[in-house]
Amino acid sequence: MAKSQSMFTAELIAPAIRDAFLKLDPRQLVRNPVMFTTAIVALLLTVLLAVGNDELATGFKLQLVVWLWLTVLFGTFAEALAEGRGKAQAASLRDAKAELKAKKLTGVADSWEAVPATRLTIGDVVLVETGDLIPSDGEVIEGVASVNEAAITGESAPVIREAGGDRSAVTAGTRVISDQIKVRVTVEPGQGFLDRMIALVEGAERQKTPNEIALTILLTGLTIIFLIAVATIPGFASYAGGSIPVAILAALLITLIPTTIAALLSAIGIAGMDRLVRFNVLAKSGRAVEAAGDIDVLLLDKTGTITVGDRQASEFRAVGGASEAELAEAALLASLADETPEGRSIVVLARERFGQSGALPASAEVIAFTAQTRVSGVKLGDTLIQKGAVDSILKANPGLGETAAATELRRVTDEIARAGGTPLAVARNGRLLGAIFLKDVVKAGIRERFGELRQMGIRTVMITGDNPLTAAAIAAEAGVDDFLAQATPEDKLELIRKEQQGGRLVAMCGDGTNDAPALAQADVGVAMNTGTQAAREAGNMVDLDSDPTKLIEVVGLGKQLLMTRGALTTFSVANDVAKYFAIIPAMFVALYPGLGVLNVMGLATPESAILSAIIFNALVIPALVPLALKGVAYKPMGAGPLLARNLAVYGLGGLVAPFAGIKLIDLVVGGLGLA
Repeated sequence: MAKSQSMFTAELIAPAIRDAFLKLDPRQLVRNPVMFTTAIVALLLTVLLAVGNDELATGFKLQLVVWLWLTVLFGTFAEALAEGRGKAQAASLRDAKAELKAKKLTGVADSWEAVPATRLTIGDVVLVETGDLIPSDGEVIEGVASVNEAAITGESAPVIREAGGDRSAVTAGTRVISDQIKVRVTVEPGQGFLDRMIALVEGAERQKTPNEIALTILLTGLTIIFLIAVATIPGFASYAGGSIPVAILAALLITLIPTTIAALLSAIGIAGMDRLVRFNVLAKSGRAVEAAGDIDVLLLDKTGTITVGDRQASEFRAVGGASEAELAEAALLASLADETPEGRSIVVLARERFGQSGALPASAEVIAFTAQTRVSGVKLGDTLIQKGAVDSILKANPGLGETAAATELRRVTDEIARAGGTPLAVARNGRLLGAIFLKDVVKAGIRERFGELRQMGIRTVMITGDNPLTAAAIAAEAGVDDFLAQATPEDKLELIRKEQQGGRLVAMCGDGTNDAPALAQADVGVAMNTGTQAAREAGNMVDLDSDPTKLIEVVGLGKQLLMTRGALTTFSVANDVAKYFAIIPAMFVALYPGLGVLNVMGLATPESAILSAIIFNALVIPALVPLALKGVAYKPMGAGPLLARNLAVYGLGGLVAPFAGIKLIDLVVGGLGLA
């Protein structure tokens, strides 16, 4: 816990404070109409008090200006604090591209020079070796290599890329994991896959939630009402043969308009971000936490989100009269030197299920996997054990193609494919022993957690680049409500926008660069910490545990934030109404002596009433911050009971607090002779 809180402070609060001071954005005021109006009026009042000539004492002028600006700046700074970090998803993608380096062939033998990927143009040829990132979109013109495209496609299984045919296309940002290839660049700078992702991310725009829209309308409406109310006061004063100074009117307006809730919204959001850290989730925006409380649809990338990410051996299927134990022993020996996650899982399965404990002798000759052969294995004296793709094993042993064992192996591998798995064939000295069932392992307990989401009214949709058959098998095992197979980044973005146009709020969980546009568009974008930097920057939340079902806790916190905001909004509105009826009688008692009976607080003078109200208005905001940070306890209940509870507790409290607070401050102000 201490580590999480420290991480939250270091990663979110400190940069936010820095940005609040160094990068204050005036547009933050425009987005908040109440604070915008308050700032404008306070600015005009400052000018009026500086150059105007009225009967207000200079000391009172200064006090009024100080307290007015305390009210404005607290809300403005809180807004900057909550949103000061901003999002840098497109910048992250640009940085990822800028960091790519290329080994550009010079045309002299096989010599090359290192150049930035951004300087490559159509027709350039680059050399990409084991461990290198492919620097640009292009086509393989020489060589064969195994390429990990997980960062782009989201699928963990490596693919073979070779010259000629439909397997020659390669994408910038993918990594060669074996062998080497020569790639001819086929796109101009700015036209590649990463550039397309940048354009999609920049074009993505999160919509306002219904609660945000409703609250904006409420705050704007109250501001207009109080503007009209204050604007009518000079007319009543003139009718009575008197006048009200402009400074008093401006101060009254700022006291009445709902600056309290406008300033506390950011504190509520920051509190939600803080509480979210307890679940090891970092939120970049308080609005994202609130939006989670209204989520209708959850979209999840398959690989690394629903599944572990690396294929695991789950079963041995023997053929041709071989026993499963015999197959397990051969598979174990062929995998002892295989350091890939798949290879290690084969060793674990053979040992746990069949008690195999074989070890490679020093004289063993390891056969490394290559993209050309797609076969690995081991040679122990006169014994050759091979492991690899089914077609590759049959190709390496030409005499096996028409045997009964080969026919049975094809039937078994078809069954594995229909179940959503990947088969690996095993042969010993030219004899087929069977197949290893490699499958995407669904994360533990995820089916039950999806059931909880379903009970909360949230529909789950799995998104994957797999074919529909494999996608259906994994979707059924994971327990999601629906799936989208063979999905491109554009498909994901289109699905999210379609759901949003239907009035639904969408959450997206993903971990790949290809998920970045969807994460940026979703109302709640949860990036897995194990994912790419582009995905983490595009989302407005990062799950440090990479557990997509953690959205259950996020939704609960979102609902708590909504209840807190509703309670404090009720308090704020009641507070403003009470201040209006408390101050007006004190202001008009000199013009309408009969109103003295309404001055139930017995405020000393109009100046004292206004100054006391301004001070109360500035003090009540920080006084409510602890409640905003702690939050109102979340209790599932209908809208009717919730409204009744808020009116009884926070509505009544909002009416009573100004009477007691303003009177107490009035006594202090009068005693000190400040007004």
